[in-house]
Amino acid sequence: MMRMTDDLSPRAGVMEAVPTAFGYIGVGIAFGIIAKANGFSLLEILLLSMVTYGGSAQFIMVSMMAVHASLLAILLSVFLVNSRMILMSTVVAPYFKSESMMRNIVIGSLITDETFALGMNKLNYTDHTLRFGWYNAANLFAYLIWAVATVVGGALGTLIVDPQKFGMDFAIVAMFIGLLYLQVIADKTIRLTIQLAVIGFVIVIMVVGLIFIPKNALLLLAAILGCSFGVVLKHGAR
Repeated sequence: MMRMTDDLSPRAGVMEAVPTAFGYIGVGIAFGIIAKANGFSLLEILLLSMVTYGGSAQFIMVSMMAVHASLLAILLSVFLVNSRMILMSTVVAPYFKSESMMRNIVIGSLITDETFALGMNKLNYTDHTLRFGWYNAANLFAYLIWAVATVVGGALGTLIVDPQKFGMDFAIVAMFIGLLYLQVIADKTIRLTIQLAVIGFVIVIMVVGLIFIPKNALLLLAAILGCSFGVVLKHGAR
């Protein structure tokens, strides 16, 4: 993995997004294979990736469309599972207060779980500073890699009739586990015990919540409660 530096140039943004791109390739190919197995054409896979641009949301859309779910149900599910992006954008926005509204919209439109984690890790090397050129380059690189990977997966999909048989639907979960690990080891501003406590808290919320709450709504609730719990622990430890 490439070591992060304090360089905030567009070139550094692309280079530092390369490790993330490897995760995109695996998950993107898995999504393309699953979409193809559910009857999507290569053009439809490409358009879905470029317009929706959300791994978990796209997996949900494909599975719901395959069982002919209503448009309203699909829209609501995608909104709920992607509503965490509101929280991420809120965290990132203060670092771009001096930028134009259009540049903020561009950053917000292309931010993902992976590039958000990348940006948060970058803060540890830049004295808590981000620049549009660096972040936009990282976002665009990830966006293009994702689109290409899903199309490649779609092309390979004709060779794999039952992708679930090979565990490909677990690919996005595996990538998130990797991102969590990278975030924990890179962030030196928060004690490890606090980070582990927050992770454990969220796990408990998810396990218990699945019994009573629809999983898409639970994602947003767990994110809010996890962030709140982390803030309380962080300030209480001072």
